[in-house]
Amino acid sequence: MGDVISRSLGKGDSHPHTSTKPSEDHQELQALGGNSTPHDTSESGGHTDETAALLPRVNRGTRSAEDACITQGDPESWGGSPGGPSETLPALVLQILGPFLLAGLGTVSAGVLLDMVQHWDVFQEVTEIFILVPSILGLKGNLEMTLASRLSTAVNTGKMETEREKRSLIIGNLSLKQLQATVLGLLTALTAIALGWMTEGQMPFNHAILLCSISLATAFMASLLQGVTTVALILGSKKLGVNPDNMATPMAAGFGDLITLAFLASFSRWFYGCLEPYSYVLYLVDVLLLCLTPLWVVISSRQPASRILLRKGWEPILIAMLISSLGGLILDKTVTNANLAGIIIFIPVINGIGGNLVSIQCSRIATSLHLYCSPGQLPEGRRGHFRPCHVFSGSGANHRSARVLILLVVPGQLIFLYLIHLMAGGHTVPTPFFLFAFLSAALVQACVLLCVADWMVPWLWQKGKDPDSYSIPYLTALGDLLGTGLLSLAFLLLWWSGKPTSTSFEWFGRT
Repeated sequence: MGDVISRSLGKGDSHPHTSTKPSEDHQELQALGGNSTPHDTSESGGHTDETAALLPRVNRGTRSAEDACITQGDPESWGGSPGGPSETLPALVLQILGPFLLAGLGTVSAGVLLDMVQHWDVFQEVTEIFILVPSILGLKGNLEMTLASRLSTAVNTGKMETEREKRSLIIGNLSLKQLQATVLGLLTALTAIALGWMTEGQMPFNHAILLCSISLATAFMASLLQGVTTVALILGSKKLGVNPDNMATPMAAGFGDLITLAFLASFSRWFYGCLEPYSYVLYLVDVLLLCLTPLWVVISSRQPASRILLRKGWEPILIAMLISSLGGLILDKTVTNANLAGIIIFIPVINGIGGNLVSIQCSRIATSLHLYCSPGQLPEGRRGHFRPCHVFSGSGANHRSARVLILLVVPGQLIFLYLIHLMAGGHTVPTPFFLFAFLSAALVQACVLLCVADWMVPWLWQKGKDPDSYSIPYLTALGDLLGTGLLSLAFLLLWWSGKPTSTSFEWFGRT
C-alpha cells in the first residue's frame, strides 16, 4: 500500500505525469482499464492501488479530475447523479423509494420468519444460534452490498461496457465472494462458540460442530444465490438506464435478509435432526465446503478485478464480523429474557432498513469520488472535516439524497410495522409509547450512520482505500450493533416503565 504507483485515468486526461516506481498492482489495473495515462501519485503517498481500478476511462464531468479535487467550499458541488445527467428530486425519490419499499418487505418477511423459527427445538436447545443471526445477516453488508456497490461504481464509471470487462468483473467478484463467505462462515461460528462458552461457561462439542455446519452452509448457499441475483440487478439497472447506486444495494440487502434466514432456519433444522443418528453428515458438509476454498482462490487470483481484493480486502469484512457478533451477543441475551418477548421480529427490520439507507449513500459518495477525484485526493473543503450537521444542510447532490433518506425513516418504518401486523407475526402492541421508542431508535440509528458515512467514505478515499469495499461492511456492522442495542434499550425502558410488551394485544385497533 505504501509503494508509489501509477494511475489509470483514461484518454481524457491531458496531464501525464511520471511515476517513480510502477508496482505490480498498476500492471493488474491496466489490464482492466484499456488505454490509460499514468499519473503522479506522490502527493497522496501512493495509497491508490485499490481505487484506481474503477476510475473512469474518460472524465465525465465538465472539469478535469484534478480541477474537481481542488474545488473550494462545498465538495458536493460536483453535480447531480453520479455518473450521469443531473437527477431531479422526483427522479431521485422515485429511484430510491421503490427499492426501499421492496427491500423493506424483504426485511419484514425476514423478521416474521425469525419470529416463527425461534420456537423450534433447535433454537431452544442451542441458543447460541441467535449469536449467529446478526453476523450471518451481516454478510449482506460484508459481501452482497459491497459487491453491489463495486459493480454500481463500475457501471457508472464505464468499466462494464465490453463483454471482456463484464466477464472479468463478474467472475472475479463472485469467486472472491464465495471464498470470503466460506471463511467468514467459519469464523462467525468460531466467534459464536467462543462467546457462548464465555457467557455460559460451557459449550458441548456437538453443539460446536452444529454451529460450524449451520454457519458454513448458510453463508455459502446464501452468498451464491444472492451473488447471482445482485449481478442480475446491476445488469438490469444498466440496461434500463436506472442509476444502480439507488437500487442495487438496498434490493440486494432486503431480500438477502430473507434468503439468508430461510437458509439458516432450514439448515438448523436439518442438521439438528442429523446430530445424533447421522453426525458424520455434519463433518462431511464442513470438509466439503472448506475443500472448495482453493478453487475460489485460483479463480479469483486469475481475474484482475478481484486479484487486489484477494490480498487486501479482508480487513473490513473481518472487523465488521466481530462488530456484528457483539450485536448477536446482545440479541442472544434479549430473546432469552421473558420481559423482552417480541423484540426478535423487529431486529431484521430496524437493522435492515438502516443498512439499506446508508448503503445507498455510501455508494453514491463513492461513485462521485471515483468520477471526479484522483485517488487519495479530496477537495480542500472536505479534507480532515467531520461535519455531522452539514450532512443534511448542504446543497450538493449527496446532501440532497441524505435528506431524502432520513425523511424516509419514519414513514417507512410505520409502513413496515403495519406490514408486520398484517402478516400476523408480532407480539408487541404499537401503543404510542412503543411507536415513539421504536421510531426514536430507528431515527438515531439512521442519523448516526449517515453522518459517519459522510465522513468515512472520503476519509477512506484519502487513505487510498476503495470506499466501495471498506465503508459498507463497517457501516452495516455498526448499524447492526446500534439497531440491536437501541431496540433492546427501548424494550427495557418500556418494561421498566410498566408498559406491556410481552403478550398478545390488539394491533392498530384490531384483535
